[in-house]
Amino acid sequence: QVQVVESGGGLVQAGASLRLSCAVSGPLFSSYIMAWFRQAPEKEREFVAAISQRGLSPDYADSVKGRFTISRDNARNTVYLQMNSLRPDDTAVYYCAPYSGTGSGMSTREVEGYAYWGQGTQVTVSS
Repeated sequence: QVQVVESGGGLVQAGASLRLSCAVSGPLFSSYIMAWFRQAPEKEREFVAAISQRGLSPDYADSVKGRFTISRDNARNTVYLQMNSLRPDDTAVYYCAPYSGTGSGMSTREVEGYAYWGQGTQVTVSS
């Protein structure tokens, strides 16, 4: 069973920065594509960013491109999300997950490609 624990959220003002962390249990972390998603109140969970097993070719949603950076440390079983120039519409619960849809044809941007989720970490950006 894979366990995922997100941390680093908080309440900040618009324009501020936050760094989220996500720790994943087990010896297979370096074999996973990892992704961050977010879910605002009364909205569907949406893709934010993904990173390959070796930390190459990051992929970003258009809404965060140029402001957010995803990275990973395979020695620490941890993936990060550096969020700069935060805006009120970034307010959401942020989740990370290992991609489990290999061979399914599902995009790494699809929620259905992920089976293990943490409890999330709340990010609130005030105007």
